[in-house]
Amino acid sequence: MTTVGEFMTTRLVTMDGNDTLIAAAQEMRDSAIGDVVVTDGDSVVGIVTDRDITVRGVAENMDPGSTRLNEITSRDVITVSQYDDAVSAADLMRTYAVRRLPVIDDGRLIGLVSMGDLAVEREPQSVLADISADDPNN
Repeated sequence: MTTVGEFMTTRLVTMDGNDTLIAAAQEMRDSAIGDVVVTDGDSVVGIVTDRDITVRGVAENMDPGSTRLNEITSRDVITVSQYDDAVSAADLMRTYAVRRLPVIDDGRLIGLVSMGDLAVEREPQSVLADISADDPNN
């Protein structure tokens, strides 16, 4: 059995829900990532992706300089443990139609597993795995 902890991403970027969309977009650009985990202290509140900023923020004519992450955060966060089976994590993603799952240990965020991580682990010859394993092109 392959566990989530064997291939989860531990290089995480977290931000406070009061941070602005611009701050999150700049952090994503600078870190070459597509999402930030929104936290309140040690608690995971939600996830904001680059697509959320575009679709929920900018496309809705929200001012990225004053709009806070709390206003667009996906809050129904499904989490997993580092000891959970990778297949179970993939099933959760499919069931809840999400592409990322925060990995929690004893109530603390320790990692993130994405659909791309699962593809690299489970189907290394797939197109998604190939794209996910490649260096960012930005």
